[in-house]
Amino acid sequence: MSDWIAVDLDGTLAFYESGQGVKFVGTVIEPMKARVLNWLRSGKTVKIFTARVSMNENAYVQRAMIQDWLEANGMPRLEVTCIKDTSMVELWGDRAIGVFKNTGVPK
Repeated sequence: MSDWIAVDLDGTLAFYESGQGVKFVGTVIEPMKARVLNWLRSGKTVKIFTARVSMNENAYVQRAMIQDWLEANGMPRLEVTCIKDTSMVELWGDRAIGVFKNTGVPK
C-alpha cells in the first residue's frame, strides 16, 4: 500500500457551518483545493478523511455525494474513508493537533 495524505472534508476542504447537517457539502475552500491538486500533480495519493462515512447505513450515499462534490469542484473522485492505516503519512484537518512522535508534546 502506498503512502497517502488524509484531508478532512468539513471545515478543511469544504466550508462548514455548525448545524449544517450531512445532506449538504459547503463551498470549496480554494487554498486547500489548490494544495490537494498540487499533491495529486506531484504523484501523491490523497484521500478524503471524514466521519460522514463512518460505519452506518448512509455511508454509501455520503461517499457518492462527496465524490460528486469533488468532481463538480474540479477535483477527481478521490477515495473517501474514515479509516486510517499505517500508510497515512499526514492528516490535514480543522481539529487535528500534531504531536512529536513518541513524546506527547504538541508541535
